[in-house]
Amino acid sequence: MDAVRVALLREVLAGTEWLGATRRFAGALRGSVVSHGGGLLLVGTAEYEPWHLAAHLVDEAAWSGTPELAPTLVRHDARASDPAHLSVGLGRLAAARRGETLLIVSPQGPGAPLLEQVHDARRAGATVLALGDGGSELTAMAHEALPVPDGAELDLDSVQHLVSAAAGENALPAPRGHRRFRDRLARLAHDLMAPPPARW
Repeated sequence: MDAVRVALLREVLAGTEWLGATRRFAGALRGSVVSHGGGLLLVGTAEYEPWHLAAHLVDEAAWSGTPELAPTLVRHDARASDPAHLSVGLGRLAAARRGETLLIVSPQGPGAPLLEQVHDARRAGATVLALGDGGSELTAMAHEALPVPDGAELDLDSVQHLVSAAAGENALPAPRGHRRFRDRLARLAHDLMAPPPARW
């Protein structure tokens, strides 16, 4: 999903709780990694690896000049023969320490082994963020959680796009208030016509 589609999705969601919720979660993510100088570990479940979120966060890190947002994708079935950016296995979670942020993306509750590793990382001082319907145990363990229950108005992929885009924003937009439709349309047209952020 490109920036234009994210802007359109935001317009459609104007007045719902999703915009505020995704921006708050993105703010917690950005605040955690920037204040600690990086160290973002991104992990999914054995059935779901958050490839797209990893790619979008890498892009947002480059576009926003915030390298701390670029994650290390931690994979369940990583092999030494994989390319370097795909070869980090679950053993990396055991090395997580204070100052690192662990973002778990889970459409359904993660299994007991992953929960135990996340718990150990939290006890070692890592900040834990949970995105998706990770189950009550993961949500309770997380410092910040954004639930995306099955059957919600938005699917997990759309929420990930909103979170990554908001995490890359240098400043959160001012609250919308009650604006007329014409004002909202003019703002959307302005945003769509603006040049893309400089890529370094």
